[in-house]
This record gives sequence, C-alpha cells and structure tokens, in this order.
Amino acid sequence: MFAAWDYWGKPVPNFGDANASLLIVGLAPAAHGANRTGRMFTGDQSGVWLYRALARAGFANQALSESREDGLKLTDALITAVCHCAPPDNKPSSQELHNCAPFLAETIAQLENRTVILALGKMAWDCVWDELKGRGELSGPRKAFAHGAEVELLNGRGWLVGSYHPSQQNTFTGRLTEIQFDQIFSRCRNLLNR
Repeated sequence: MFAAWDYWGKPVPNFGDANASLLIVGLAPAAHGANRTGRMFTGDQSGVWLYRALARAGFANQALSESREDGLKLTDALITAVCHCAPPDNKPSSQELHNCAPFLAETIAQLENRTVILALGKMAWDCVWDELKGRGELSGPRKAFAHGAEVELLNGRGWLVGSYHPSQQNTFTGRLTEIQFDQIFSRCRNLLNR
C-alpha cells in the first residue's frame, strides 16, 4: 500500500509545542504510521483518532494527520512516546523501553510549563509513573492504570491522567469511543485551567 513512500525508518522525534502545558505520551511509532511519515501518530488510525480529538479540544489547528507537510500544528500540546522506533508486533521489549527512557526523562524535564501528562495506555502510564517517581513527583505505590485515572503530582507539579490508547484494538471493539476520548481531553483542559 505504501510502496511509493520513502520511509522515515529511524527514531521519531517529539511533535508539537516545545512550551506545552499538556504532554501526551503514546506507546511507539506504528510500522506504517509514524515510522513511515516521521511524525508521531501520523499516517495511521490511532493518529486519526488522536488528532481529531486534539482539534475538537482546541489543541490542534486541524484534524488531518497524513504527512509532515500537511500543515498540522499543535498549540500547548506536545506528543512523545515511550519508545521512539517501531517495535516488532507493536510491542516494545523491556530493552527498547530502557533504551528510550532517557528520552522520556529529558522531554519531561525540559517542559517547564508542563501541568498535565496524559498517558495513552498502560505501558505509557507505567513508564511515566516510574519517571515521575524517580523525579520525586510521585510517591507511594503505583496507582492502577484505568481510563480516566488521575493522580495529582507532588509539589504542585500538575497531574498524571490515563486514557485508553486510540489503537484499533480499543476503537474497533468500542472499548474507547470518541465521546470517552473527548471527555479525557476536556478533563485535561479543565486541569490546565485550574
């Protein structure tokens, strides 16, 4: 289907506003999505869901996410992932997560205006939790991941919010609906406005 494409085929960088208050953390580039286009959540069905929701919530200027040159811009939101290369079977190994952990740590550290971190899926939730706990922004046992889970960070550093990942496994089965996804971004917006 994408035989004419010149695949990006290397680690996919963060995408969005470098001064964002909302950090969105996904899993990894899809083999024929971000691995092909070179932009997080671009060119696959997860991205279609994510960018539509971001546009409806006012974080994106458009809902289209086809290529790096499609004019999409984010406002007050930055997208990253716990793994920056496309893993086999879309399942990052513990070694791949370990290799990319410094990139997540650097992203979190550099976002001075960060108020909300939205973890898309359990793996993102767990990786973000570990990083925030190591930074002294969370304490105690890990709160279980759930769609809509929220944890206030220590010292007024903001919030960690969980959402089901907009993968086809969740959207095709109805586990995640567009209404549920919109409610998550509405909640993030409310937390940012506190």
